[in-house]
Amino acid sequence: MIDNLKNAQKNLLKTNVSQNDTPEYYDMIVFCHLRWQFVYQRPQHIISRMAQTMKILFIEEPLHYTDNENSGNLIHVDDMLHVLQPNVRNIESIAALIPYYVKNKNISIGWFYSASFSPLLESIHFESVVYDCMDELSLFKGAPEHLINQEKYLMAHADIIFTGGKSLYESKKELHPNVHCFPSSVDESHFAKALNGIAIAEDIAHLQAPIVGYFGVIDERIDLDLIDQTAQKLPNVSFVMIGPLAKIEEADLPRRDNIHYLGMKSYDELPHYLKAFDIAMMPFALNDATKYISPTKTLEYMAAGKPIISTKIMDVVRDYSSCVGFVETADEFCTTITSLLDGKNQLSIEKEYFKILQKTSWDTTADKMKSIIKSFAK
Repeated sequence: MIDNLKNAQKNLLKTNVSQNDTPEYYDMIVFCHLRWQFVYQRPQHIISRMAQTMKILFIEEPLHYTDNENSGNLIHVDDMLHVLQPNVRNIESIAALIPYYVKNKNISIGWFYSASFSPLLESIHFESVVYDCMDELSLFKGAPEHLINQEKYLMAHADIIFTGGKSLYESKKELHPNVHCFPSSVDESHFAKALNGIAIAEDIAHLQAPIVGYFGVIDERIDLDLIDQTAQKLPNVSFVMIGPLAKIEEADLPRRDNIHYLGMKSYDELPHYLKAFDIAMMPFALNDATKYISPTKTLEYMAAGKPIISTKIMDVVRDYSSCVGFVETADEFCTTITSLLDGKNQLSIEKEYFKILQKTSWDTTADKMKSIIKSFAK
């Protein structure tokens, strides 16, 4: 596994850069709605691998702007990958910043994770445009109404579209002639550390077993009522939520003695928490925001050998029904926890995990994407 992936969240060097600094040549510019230093997920996995052979500038959404600012903060992940946090009024204003950071006027690849950046297509020349659609962002809480039209514009100008799951692929394939499905993958060796003799993280080690745990963003996609009701029915089970809050408040979280919120943890720390899980959960609400998701954590839980309980997310049901326990109600959640804790079917579950994990990796995903882009460029 590449070094910058191992240390992505703890070894970042942040430097304030003014417009007077010398611009550099970049092979690819990536536009992303997610912060590089946020939860380590699809963009970080793919782009860090792309940066093994291409120099990349990863541009985030603008930071808080004041009238006295018109520059950016540059993060050096390594020599081949830089992250720009623009201090500008809006996304359109990023175009004026580009010449101060990018020396070449023609950029080989423009890579978009969100259609909100589509106005920049008018002012930056890309030889190829890639839209890696990892979520249906227009259905998320607080999404602007114009995002739908921005996506139509982006898709009309994109040369290649990748999707983060089968449901997304099915929703996009009739809208563009060059759509490819790349569901979420996994860095198996990283999460398999939980199977070995690593230490359990201190802030989870003291919790009462059994532990049913989740890691990821805690937002409107999580069924908080389901967690609350299940925790009430099983007071001797510890329910652990690991991750940052987004678009919800602390007051929205259910509070019980056996529900524990441990906050955001780095990518490197996650195996130390998974080690403590008796069961891993994906308690997603079934709403517009989860209609097209393909949770990366499914395979990460598998790599750690953990029994999995999930609500009926379409892509999870379709791909993993042979080895994931599905629930709709708190009573079903309780019954499934009890069933999985007896361990009777764990060996057959692990055999299914092995077969699934052999078919995918982030390395393979990135290599296939590169191949498609190379073929198009010809």
